Amino acid sequence: MAKRTFSQTQFGFIAILWVILAGYILMNAEINAITIISLIMSGIIVFVPVYRNLRK
Repeated sequence: MAKRTFSQTQFGFIAILWVILAGYILMNAEINAITIISLIMSGIIVFVPVYRNLRK
């Protein structure tokens, strides 16, 4: 199976969507350890591939 690559625009759009979602969660959810850990883990899932692709 071929590895799919994304453009910088697609990564930027994904990052903006993550920031909007994280802001929505922080404004409307109860802030506790699970919420913070979930946001950190989702940020890692979103931004590590972006960083690796931009580094190449």
